[in-house]
Amino acid sequence: MTPLHLAGANLELREVEPEDTDALLAIYGDPGATRHLSFEPRTREQVEAITARSIDSARATPRTEYCLAVTRRGEHRLIGYARLATEPQQAATIGFALHQAAWGKGLGTETVHLLCALGFNALGLHRIWAARSPLNEASARTLLRAGMTEEGRIRDHVFVHGAWRDSITYSILEHEWTPIEGADAAKVMARPAPPA
Repeated sequence: MTPLHLAGANLELREVEPEDTDALLAIYGDPGATRHLSFEPRTREQVEAITARSIDSARATPRTEYCLAVTRRGEHRLIGYARLATEPQQAATIGFALHQAAWGKGLGTETVHLLCALGFNALGLHRIWAARSPLNEASARTLLRAGMTEEGRIRDHVFVHGAWRDSITYSILEHEWTPIEGADAAKVMARPAPPA
């Protein structure tokens, strides 16, 4: 299933490339963009390692991790990073981060829908789940709009910014998921990336 390419109404998910490092650093190196994530801002060296790991994970057999660049439809520049990691029992966890300039435009919801399309349509999963910081209300709205259900709280789930932090968890089951109405995401399947 490599290379992977998924298209929605406004966004596309594609494989990460070495040239994405600078755009990813603009997200993962930004204290504002990482304020609610499970880690502190990354250095260039750390982001280079994330880029390399993402590329390596696409070559793994079997593939259990999908680390993908989020781009605007028809454009190539990375504006976000999305991840789906499979687990036993036909399940996966998802996460994503968008550049601050892309916030507040519904692109997070579409990113979650595309990850669900990958998981349910292409990978045959039964359950997908996500976690957010208790203070990240924007993420709560995004996950709920995408059709996920709040499940509960994991206490002291991550150690970040020098303290333990809880996480609020959400999930969606295959029979609960419906694609974004009127969007190409309804028919999304993994397919070879278009030629460059």
